[in-house]
Order: sequence, then C-alpha cells, then structure tokens
Amino acid sequence: MDMSLLSQQLDAFVAARYPEGSRVQNLGEADGHAGLTFKFQITDPATGDVSEDLFLKVPPKGVKRKQNTDVYRQAPLLEALDRCGIPVPKVRWAGDDEDWFDVPYVITAKSPGRTLLVWDPHASYARTPEVMEPLWRQTTEALVDIHKIDWRTELAGWEEPRPLEEEVNRWDRIYGQAPYPEWVTAAKEVHDLLLATMRDGQPVGLIHGDYQPGNVLFKDGKLMAVLDWELSGIGAHLLDIGWLKMCADPLNWADDWGPIHALSIDEIQDIYEAGMGQKFPDIPWYHALASFRLASIGCLNVKLHQTGKRPDPLWENFIGAVPVMFERSRQLLQDYK
Repeated sequence: MDMSLLSQQLDAFVAARYPEGSRVQNLGEADGHAGLTFKFQITDPATGDVSEDLFLKVPPKGVKRKQNTDVYRQAPLLEALDRCGIPVPKVRWAGDDEDWFDVPYVITAKSPGRTLLVWDPHASYARTPEVMEPLWRQTTEALVDIHKIDWRTELAGWEEPRPLEEEVNRWDRIYGQAPYPEWVTAAKEVHDLLLATMRDGQPVGLIHGDYQPGNVLFKDGKLMAVLDWELSGIGAHLLDIGWLKMCADPLNWADDWGPIHALSIDEIQDIYEAGMGQKFPDIPWYHALASFRLASIGCLNVKLHQTGKRPDPLWENFIGAVPVMFERSRQLLQDYK
C-alpha cells in the first residue's frame, strides 16, 4: 500500500465528513488478518486534541473479494452484532464504493483494552490462574451470546450457510506444501479419519471463525470487545467451540510452547453447554478438526518462513508443535469413534 497516496485519500475523506479543520494524524499500519488494516487519529479543529481513534480496513487491490477478502461484508455484521448487544468495534463509516480508497472500506472506532496472546501474554497480564482463567471464562460466555443470535433475522441475506465438508476438504493443498514429508503423512491420516467420522454440521448459525482470547480485548479484567471477524460466516456452530478448546488444550501444543493458565477444556465445554442449554456430544470431533486445521496452516507457514518468502519467527514454534497437533487430532478422533 502506498502510504503517501492513502494519506491523501484519508485527508479528502475526512475533509468531506468532519468539521472544517479536522486533521488526520499518526497514520500507520496495524495488525490485520485478511485485507489491510491501518490506524489513525482525527484531531478536533478547535482544540487540536484527538477526537477519534480509528481503524481503516480495506482489501488488497486486485484480489477477488470473496468471504475473508470481502472486507465490506464486515460492516453489516458488526452493526448486527452491536444491535444484539455483542461488544464489538463500532462502525463509523463503511462503503462498497471505490470512490475514496479505490476499494471498498470499513472504518471502526478503536475499542479500549488489550488482546490476550494465549502463549505469550503481554506484561500487563499477570501470568497466574487467578488472572488468566476468568478471561477464558468470559471469552466462552461471550461465545454463547454470539451463537444465540437469530442469524436468519438479524443477518437475513448476509451469507448462505457453508457446508461442513468445506472445512475438512479445503486443507489438502495447504498441508501438501509442508516442508517435511512426515507431516504430510500425518495430515493425510487425520484427514481420512475426519471424513470417516463426518458430522452433520448442526446446529448452524453465525460463527466467528477464529474464536479465542487473542481476538478479544480485555481491560481491568473485563471483556471489552470481540475483534477480527474476517473469517466469520454462517456455518456449524461447533467450529467455534472446537477452536476455542483446541487453543486451550495443553495436549495440542509443544511442551515449551502453549497456553498460559488456560481454563480446562472440560470447563470450557461445560460453560458453553450450560449457556446453550443442551449437550453437544460432537464437540470432540470439532476439537480434532481445529487441531488439524491449525496444523495444516502451520505446514504452509513454516515452509514460507523457512524459505524466506514470508519470514516470521512465530512459525519457528510450530516446527515442534505441528506433529503434536496432528497426533492430538488423531487421538481425539480415535477416542471419539
């Protein structure tokens, strides 16, 4: 992204929508998943003080806009979540036109708080069960609220349900790029087990797609907002609880790298089932699918890191964890059968 051009575009956008004399300051890149995310501030023309902290999200230019790269689709979703009382960033501006930034855009207000990186919490978080476990508990409780949304009413026409089979069969091209042949062998074994025990994908509803404390803001021990809805959709609810359990599961990670004082996976499931008012015996299958999915993602990204195509030290940790994840998935599926 040409930051000079983006700065000019933002200046024009602010001049058209804010009081005369309002200015953009501190424009910079922010962490994002799909698409491009930028942070910036608006100053008050009377005082010069910051009046708004904002994030701009746009898709990469020239990329087909579908699902996670269709940035604008997040706007109606965030607005629906806000109406339903789910704490999410407020949409300040959004458009599917290309007049301002050459691509559709969503601008949201900055929410207070800090995310919880489960294996390496920020220094502001005390690494104790007394601090960590309540954050996991709140995260699980918020998932119940999300899954109780009547998506047919609140998100009518937003998206068609995605078949569960897509979440199983989309990974062969990903894990097939693993830098170690034994990873591919393990992945294929798990893939076959998943297909042999395929579930019906019920119940269906709104899913986040990457639901875990790293995508939740906390402040003073309280959940403030759920972030990063790029992977959201309408699909099998249990994908989310399976992913959350996988992130908390110490058996899913390498001995020297894993979640710090996560809530037990049994308690996470108990909270979810109590909140939803029913038991879900298929959750272990979705837990296994989550381990398989993350390990498959690791296969590709370790290769990209090692070859220098997309260097990121985070993926060094996955070198020891990927085989553990495939094995954990295999064990869960064997026990499940």
